[in-house]
Amino acid sequence: MYTKPALPRVFLPYFPLAHLCFAVQSTRMNPNWAEENLQTIRTLMERSALYRHALAPIMLFAGIVGVLAAAAGLAFHLDSPDRFFELWLVTAVVVVIGALLITRRQALKDGEVFWSPPTRRVAQALAPALAAGFISAFLVRWPGDETPFVWALFYGCALHSAGFFMARGVKWFGWIYIVLAPCAFVAFVTLHPHLSPHWVMGFFFGVLHLAYGAYLFFTEKRKNAA
Repeated sequence: MYTKPALPRVFLPYFPLAHLCFAVQSTRMNPNWAEENLQTIRTLMERSALYRHALAPIMLFAGIVGVLAAAAGLAFHLDSPDRFFELWLVTAVVVVIGALLITRRQALKDGEVFWSPPTRRVAQALAPALAAGFISAFLVRWPGDETPFVWALFYGCALHSAGFFMARGVKWFGWIYIVLAPCAFVAFVTLHPHLSPHWVMGFFFGVLHLAYGAYLFFTEKRKNAA
């Protein structure tokens, strides 16, 4: 009796990762993940107008406070490390509180939620670099002339990170600080080593804010007129 020959057994390769990782990942994937991310991106694009409307008064407010703080430091000779740190940390707190109040007022005016997921993303983007500069003021406590430039560099990094979730100009404004801080430090040490650091702080955190705030104000005004 004829018997059909048995077919050779084919050994398929065995991939443990296919059973241990990829399958588990597929079963745990949230089906709404893509939809939630698209909604977040859409909300960020819609709220870019809100951020731009609030950004001009925030920059102008920060610039005015920065110039006044620099003037106070120069007038009252707050040149010791402790007085310098106290003055500018208080100035930073005032600017942050003012920025939050201005943003909240603009959100209420436009009928938007203030502490929304896009706003939290902007805050999370700002937090690491700002926290690094804030902590350095307490841990390092250097009395040298590097302080304003290091703070300006951290601030530029924070603005650059936030620029991914805001208007494109914020990212470029951050690049101004990132590029200008090291160059200004070299010029400061070489040409004016005895210049008061309050002048440097007034320029970076006063004059630059006023310039960018005025630019945003007039461009927004021109856009609304058009």
